[in-house]
Amino acid sequence: MTLRQHFRAQLRGNAPAMAMAAHNPLSAKLAQQAGFDAIWGSGFELAASYAVPDASILPMSTHLEMMRAIAATVSIPVIADIDTGFGNAVNVAWAIPAYEAAAVSAVVMEDKTFPKDTSLRSAGRQELVRVEEFQGKIAAALAVRRDPDFMIIARTEALIAGQGHAEALMRARAYVEAGADAILIHSRQTTPDEILQFIAAWDNDTPLVLVPTAYPQLTEHAIAQLGKVGLIIYGNHAIRAAVGAMQTVFSQIRRDGGIYNVDRSLPTVKEIIDLQGDATMRSIEHRFLR
Repeated sequence: MTLRQHFRAQLRGNAPAMAMAAHNPLSAKLAQQAGFDAIWGSGFELAASYAVPDASILPMSTHLEMMRAIAATVSIPVIADIDTGFGNAVNVAWAIPAYEAAAVSAVVMEDKTFPKDTSLRSAGRQELVRVEEFQGKIAAALAVRRDPDFMIIARTEALIAGQGHAEALMRARAYVEAGADAILIHSRQTTPDEILQFIAAWDNDTPLVLVPTAYPQLTEHAIAQLGKVGLIIYGNHAIRAAVGAMQTVFSQIRRDGGIYNVDRSLPTVKEIIDLQGDATMRSIEHRFLR
């Protein structure tokens, strides 16, 4: 079974797969070591790591090369967050083969206008494309993919845009009709009520994908009991953890006037060297450097 076949089967398994966001190969490697089933190649995290807004500012080439580097580092599936597909159906038709060649297992594409605005931003510009236009994007993606196990996951932002439950269901059903392999339903409400309402009304065997950033009280166990969710994505926790840790450490160094206190709480240099793959490099040196 290939990695993509394994991932496709996971989404239809008895319990949801768990994906952790990553913005570089190191964060992806740490997520795999922690036991996550997949990596979410987060556009939000990558944009944040470049200190720019998550608003289609970074070019596709930057995101694509990071996904390629992450996929080369981990042995679990990588799900690439390609936002709106970098434009219209023509852009999608060029993007999909590139991501497939980068060894990712799936892409997630959302039905907002290009350029997008990040979903969880207060008072953000959340404008959706016509249903037929997004169906065309899905069809374009399916027409150019080479591996039928490479998954095209359609993300509807109808709830994010305040267009309501009926619109979200209509769009999700239309995207399945167009050939989407799974549906990501997103919400920024601080309770899971509208997500639970959507799941209860979902009358299709196409698996659902949740990103419980705004409603963390909905646990993995509770989601698994719903029976229709194939994947849970923790969408921005790697970058938030990194930012929080760096802020704490940097502030303490300035307060202390040195690193003598903070050094004890940090991973050792040896631990970082190990994460870099030093043992593999030494093995290559031993075998091949004459």
